[in-house]
Amino acid sequence: MRLTRRAAFMIGLAMAATPALAADYPAPRDASWVARDFRFHTGEVMPELRIGYTTVGDPGGIPVLVLHGTAGSARSMLTPAFAGQLFGEGQPLDARRHFIIIPDAIGTGRTAKPSDGLRGNFPRYNYDDMVLAQHRLVTEGLGIRRLRLVIGNSMGGMHAWLWGTNFPDSMDAIVPMAAQPTEMSARNWMMRRLLIETVRRDPAYNNGFYTQQPASLGLANVVYATGTNGGTLNLAAIAPTREAADRIIDQRLAAPPPADANDFIWQWDSSRDYNPAPRLDRIKARVLAINAADDERNPPETGLMQAAMRRVANGQLLLIPASAETLGHGTTGNARFWAEDLRRFMATLP
Repeated sequence: MRLTRRAAFMIGLAMAATPALAADYPAPRDASWVARDFRFHTGEVMPELRIGYTTVGDPGGIPVLVLHGTAGSARSMLTPAFAGQLFGEGQPLDARRHFIIIPDAIGTGRTAKPSDGLRGNFPRYNYDDMVLAQHRLVTEGLGIRRLRLVIGNSMGGMHAWLWGTNFPDSMDAIVPMAAQPTEMSARNWMMRRLLIETVRRDPAYNNGFYTQQPASLGLANVVYATGTNGGTLNLAAIAPTREAADRIIDQRLAAPPPADANDFIWQWDSSRDYNPAPRLDRIKARVLAINAADDERNPPETGLMQAAMRRVANGQLLLIPASAETLGHGTTGNARFWAEDLRRFMATLP
């Protein structure tokens, strides 16, 4: 059994059952764990770092770690398009056999974040800190020494790459999606920087000690999402006229903005020094990298992904062709595009 008896007992005490989001896999359960004396890469130490997480399946099952994207949470992975294609009976990560662990990353969901009280004084965490917190949750909180699989999407995909380089003996396989194991740069970082600066330079932001949420927050979010997600062919199909395009933008502008400006800035800024490239030779796990040909943030035409994959000892790249059905950077959030490839990949693992 991969989980210690004590850890299993503590999970039973800590987790409260929540209604199943899909009838064909077990009800997700929410829990939290506290990492004591958590040291950030800056040297700052938080005496108690609360980490929220959600699990699906029995703790005695084959352990799989699922990692969400920027500004998401564990619950954002429990959609029909993702969990509904993976966790059900007979599906690639059937939760009757697997123990699915989905943490809320630092700065998101029920895990510690600036809006909890520290506001602008919250440590300026980065992706290495976030992955360290996930690793401590898995090993110390849940008593799991080795994962069968680490799979993540977007930011979660970048975290999956860091799991492979930072903790190479902790898993059998990694599946990073909508991510490259290369330095944060070019349009990907330029757009993130503009997103951050739009809010940071708003006078209402007041260096993170605002009395009400800056008006720029919602607009910046819509501009960034529209410019770096959605897919060229898909947007052409759903907005073939100016009127159709205006309707979509009006809907997006009317949607609720992100809840807190500091949380928002910290989330996007945390990618600033991401760069697993120098450590790719440390990866021992088998790798199935999945990207979309129309990914606006990780465009394949640069050749960066192909060059990086040549340095991964046991790696393969699945590039999903662009179409009117793909969603650019958002394509991999729909598991129907790659679920059978994942099944075949899992079948090859020793």
